[in-house]
Amino acid sequence: MQLFGGMWFMLLAVGVAIKIGSSAHDPWPSILSSVCLAVFYVLLAVLIITRPPAKAQAKGRLPRIAAFVGTYMPWTIAFFGETNKALPNLASTACVLIGMIMMLVTIRHLGRSFSLVPQARNVVQTGPYRWIKHPLYLAEEIAVLGVVLRSPTPLTAVLLVLHIGVQVCRIYYEEDLLRRNCPEYSAYEASRWRVIPYVW
Repeated sequence: MQLFGGMWFMLLAVGVAIKIGSSAHDPWPSILSSVCLAVFYVLLAVLIITRPPAKAQAKGRLPRIAAFVGTYMPWTIAFFGETNKALPNLASTACVLIGMIMMLVTIRHLGRSFSLVPQARNVVQTGPYRWIKHPLYLAEEIAVLGVVLRSPTPLTAVLLVLHIGVQVCRIYYEEDLLRRNCPEYSAYEASRWRVIPYVW
């Protein structure tokens, strides 16, 4: 499964790279956003293949279903077409670019502790993890908001809300697992906000 997961993200990186090659005349923010996405996928592939075994993994089907839906649901938004209005496109590019850069920074600190299904390895406390417990989810939602702004319809807005709900479930699954398997997590979580400082 580790090899399959890594190869899947490598395949996605190749797909994005091919798209970059065929869209050389696109605006530079769009190309930069695609480059960040390709680098992100390559990083995920390498981390998944090289990560050490987990101390523990969430039990049951619900954490796995939440991980699968939370990871792959945003891709469905791309099938709803794109707006040709300048302001939503500009806001979309900005959100995707900011989200992807935040993901790259977060993954850099998360390192081989990264996983899709909730797993316990160690408690990362460097980089953005010094301030919030789940910076990767925050970065992902900013990028997903950018995708929604590219296809702004009531249906994509509903998908965004559903995706946020699924990600909240994933946060609770991960926190429960870390509390039970990493003794240092209790002290860490007591002094950090989950996603947005001073809000939640």
